[in-house]
Amino acid sequence: MKRSSVGLILTLILGVLWLPLAADAQRAAKVVRIGRLSPISSSTDGRVFDGFRQELRNLGWVEGQNVVFEYRFADGQLDRLPALAAELVRLKVDVILAGSTPGARAAKNATGTIPIVMVTTGDPVGGGLVPSLARPGGNLTGVTALGEVVSGKRPELLMQAVPDVTRVAVLTDPTFPSTRPVLQGVRRAARALGVQLHVLEVRDPSEFEQAFAAMKSAGERALMVGADPVFNTHRRRLVELAAKGQLPTMYGLREFVDVGGLMFYGANLPHMYRRAATFVDKILKGTKPADLPVEQPTKFELVINLKTAKALGLTIPPSIMTRADRVIE
Repeated sequence: MKRSSVGLILTLILGVLWLPLAADAQRAAKVVRIGRLSPISSSTDGRVFDGFRQELRNLGWVEGQNVVFEYRFADGQLDRLPALAAELVRLKVDVILAGSTPGARAAKNATGTIPIVMVTTGDPVGGGLVPSLARPGGNLTGVTALGEVVSGKRPELLMQAVPDVTRVAVLTDPTFPSTRPVLQGVRRAARALGVQLHVLEVRDPSEFEQAFAAMKSAGERALMVGADPVFNTHRRRLVELAAKGQLPTMYGLREFVDVGGLMFYGANLPHMYRRAATFVDKILKGTKPADLPVEQPTKFELVINLKTAKALGLTIPPSIMTRADRVIE
C-alpha cells in the first residue's frame, strides 16, 4: 500500500474519532437558556423548582456555567401568562418549562417551534394540549398527574380522618382549567360516600374571607382546597383561615401541609419537576419533544400534620396514620 493511501486512511479514522468529541466540546461550551413560566410567585415556586435545578445539575447542566434561567412569574394571575410566554419567545430561549395547564397552553400558543416541557395536574389530552400521552406530537411534552383521578381519593381520606362529617365544603377557582375535571372526580367520590358537597367559587384572593364566612354560616365542619395557582400563591392565608374556622382541610398540594395545613394526598410535585429535568436534558441533547411520551406519576403520597390535628382537637385514626408517607409532628 502506498504511503499516501495509508496517510489518507489514518486521517479519515482520526476524523471519525474526533467528530463526536468535537460535538461534545461544542455542546459543553454552549450556554443554553431555559425559560421558566410559572403561574405562581417566585417565593412559592422555589421548592419545586429547586428540585428541577438540582436534577439538571446532576445531568451536567450547571447554572452559571452552561445554563441560564429566564424566570417569568404570574403571581396567581393567570391572565398574565400569555404575555409572559411571549416574552420568553422573544428572548429565544432553547426550551420552556411551563407549570400548570394554563402555563402550558400559554407557551404552546406563543410558539410552535421552541420545545416546551410542562408539569401539570390537569388532563393534557382533554385540555387540547397534546393528541395523546403516548404520542404528544408537536413541540410539547412533559409530566402530568391527571388531577381528576387523584382528587377522587381525597374525600375518602378526609372522611376517614373526620368520620362524623356528612357534608364537605369545596373551595374552587372556576377560571382554572383543571377545576372542572377535578370537581367531577370529587363529586363521584362524594356520591359513593354519601357525602354532600358545598362548592364555593373564588376567583380572587379578596374573596377568601367571604367564602369562609359562608362556610361558617352554613355550619361546615370540613373543607377541601384544590391545587389552583391562586390558592397556592396565597396558601399561608388559606391555612390560617381554615385554622381560624376550625375546619379540618384536605389540600391539593403538599406545600399547604408544610405551612400548617392538615392533610394532603396527591403526586409529589418536586418529584414531578425532577422528572421534567430529564425531559429538558434529552431535548437539549437533540431529542424532539414529539418523541417523548408524556409521563404520569406512579406513586402518590399522603402527608398529615399532627400538630394541626391536635390544634383542631382531632385524633387521626390508626388506619390513616399507617398509610401516611410523611407525618409532621
